[in-house]
Amino acid sequence: MTQTINKVFIATSIDGYIADKNGGLDWLNSIPNPDHIDMGYNEFITDIDAIVMGRKTFETVCNFDIEWPYSKPVFVLSTTLKSIPDDFQNKASIIKGNPDVIVKYLLSRGFEKLYIDGGRTIQGFLKEDLIDEIIITTIPILLGGGSRLFSTSHNMLGFDLIESKVFLNQMVQSHYKRK
Repeated sequence: MTQTINKVFIATSIDGYIADKNGGLDWLNSIPNPDHIDMGYNEFITDIDAIVMGRKTFETVCNFDIEWPYSKPVFVLSTTLKSIPDDFQNKASIIKGNPDVIVKYLLSRGFEKLYIDGGRTIQGFLKEDLIDEIIITTIPILLGGGSRLFSTSHNMLGFDLIESKVFLNQMVQSHYKRK
């Protein structure tokens, strides 16, 4: 039986936060990147069929002052969002349900390789043991609080380190695969 491959590509602070105490992301640019190195994101996203992100992540992306950054279908996991804002109607769809139901639904629609994004969404998928690969880029900053990438609500899950890279002589990116 075919199953999805669910992957995470995310950055964290040294102390494990993905957003600061105010939900901000400015710290992601704390290391100068004058050549705009993508740190493997373009290669990663090329191998993805669809993106599943949480509502907060979706709203954050909608507020970026850039063109819509995704060429893949985006599914917004939300229990509170009633509709996609007009400016993003053809760019994203709302999806509801637990991670297992969502994975089965998307697989039935032909989406086999999913990018899972957003703290609570990633935590929910981990709780159901539905994350196959995690690529984490650690930025050398201590935020001291904010939104955590990992919670204590899942069981112990084993991963193998596939590769580690250093970008801009500052950031360590580690690629893990579920055992």
